[in-house]
Amino acid sequence: MNTTISRTAETVTQIPVRDGMLAGDLHIPVGAKGIVIFVHGSGSGRQSPRNQLVAKAVGADFATLVPDLLTEAEEQEDELTGALRFDTGFLTSRLIDVIHWVAAQPETRELGIGVFGAGTGAAVAITAAAMEAPTVRAVVSRSGRPDLVGRVLALLSAPTLLIVGGDDVQVLALNRDAYSRMRCDKRLTVVPGATHLFEEPGTLEAVTRHAAEWFNDHLPLETSPGKRARA
Repeated sequence: MNTTISRTAETVTQIPVRDGMLAGDLHIPVGAKGIVIFVHGSGSGRQSPRNQLVAKAVGADFATLVPDLLTEAEEQEDELTGALRFDTGFLTSRLIDVIHWVAAQPETRELGIGVFGAGTGAAVAITAAAMEAPTVRAVVSRSGRPDLVGRVLALLSAPTLLIVGGDDVQVLALNRDAYSRMRCDKRLTVVPGATHLFEEPGTLEAVTRHAAEWFNDHLPLETSPGKRARA
């Protein structure tokens, strides 16, 4: 199924949810192969420089949406209490609302949907992907906490890439354990010399390469003859 996309500029869009409106940065390049929704970790907003950098790189071939999962009023409340940023159930419901919105918009409804989650946001992305199969076609986790989703890991069917820094020892151990319990098409990629935030030279660029390759393999709705199988 081919989709003609004419929009190229990034826009700030408003996404309606049950309790208000969410802000999101939406970019749709000409000939987009799919759309990737980014989910930031706890205590970070959609302006997270790491997610923005990855989104910009992935946005060469894919539409990208970097939303806040809290309304403006909720963000103000969370600044005082810090409670909502750790409520993965609530954030998952918000991400599902965003997925439904993307699937309904004329400019994006015929694009395969992927999710990219960082930190605790990866737990939200994985849970939403499991609940919204087969709408969500691929998942990428950076420095993620898949251990937080419990039994949902066994229900996840979307192809999933876990990216972890080689020097992020504790999170790497958690990801290895989670990887062993996943039953979907999966890959664990360890970036040598990288710590949790991928601040070392060249390490975040490695994340973008791995993520773009994964989405390129799994998001397009037409499967190319040369697509590589993943184990």
